[in-house]
Amino acid sequence: MLYHLLYPLHNAVFAFNIFRYITFRAAMAAVTAFALSLIFGPGIIRMLKAKKIGENIRKEESARLYELHSKKQDTPTMGGIFILLAMLFATLLWADLSNRHIMLVVFVTVWLGITGFADDYLKLVRKKSKGLTATAKLTSQIILGLILGTILYVTPEHTTKLDVPFLKDVSVDLGVFYILFVIAVVTGTSNAVNLTDGLDGLAAGNMIMAALAFSVLCYVSGNITFSNYLLIPYIGGSGELSVFCAAMLGASLGFLWFNCYPASIFMGDVGSLALGGALGTIALLIKKELLLVIVGGIFVAEALSVILQVASFRLVKKRIFKIAPLHHHFQFLGLPESKVIVRFWIISSLLALFTLVTLKIR
Repeated sequence: MLYHLLYPLHNAVFAFNIFRYITFRAAMAAVTAFALSLIFGPGIIRMLKAKKIGENIRKEESARLYELHSKKQDTPTMGGIFILLAMLFATLLWADLSNRHIMLVVFVTVWLGITGFADDYLKLVRKKSKGLTATAKLTSQIILGLILGTILYVTPEHTTKLDVPFLKDVSVDLGVFYILFVIAVVTGTSNAVNLTDGLDGLAAGNMIMAALAFSVLCYVSGNITFSNYLLIPYIGGSGELSVFCAAMLGASLGFLWFNCYPASIFMGDVGSLALGGALGTIALLIKKELLLVIVGGIFVAEALSVILQVASFRLVKKRIFKIAPLHHHFQFLGLPESKVIVRFWIISSLLALFTLVTLKIR
């Protein structure tokens, strides 16, 4: 919004020329989202407490897990609402709204935010213990992936080739199957972040690392000089996604202010599904789909732990982990919650750093 309002005035007032720089607008988006989170966070927490919208720890799922987390009972949840509001407002304020990449990622974020909100609302307000059925939630994600995949497939500027990390000029063309791949990415990333959101600050902290790495990836992918130098695909206009990533980083930092151990508020599905889907969409838009496995390594490990646990029990009636997702497994091994969280953050920061290093490994 400010880009469209103020940058055209740069011929009259040279100072407004600063709005042309993505780096400036990205930094301001991060600061704006962080400030909005801090300003409105306490009020939203009070409102959720007043409406008794709090976490319900069910003993029937796991007696030991209930024992570990019983103190979290009735802690306000659905805090993802103020993450999304801060993030989207900062994006709309500082980004170029005529940019198709921005519009696509905002569309995905809002869609999954509504899906997550419906799930949380049914669970916490209407007191339906399961919320949305797994089928309904998955159907929403698949329809979204189908829409996004079709848009990307018919867009001439977007290729269906997957750029292979570490290898120069090596790619895999999926053709029409790219649409199915998009569905898998959107569904997988949104659910992976949702599964990670089980300890105080765990999902938010890892999202900060991923958003920081992707802000850099978006910037270099949208800069023809840097992309040619690094031998990565140049994606025209994708640099603007740095503004969105910075807003996501700032909003996640602001949320972490209240969500760090011991948490005053939880994210809920409204936040985790939307943030995960946004991350996957950004990877698709800048053709860094395979790097998503590295930068989101913690999210991948959490999702895989659940898949392996379910598959192992159904096939051989044995469990690989004491409990899934993975973060609870380490709790059952006796590690304090705070130690599990910080160690996962450390791993996530190293994975983000390694992701950036891969730009020079070709």
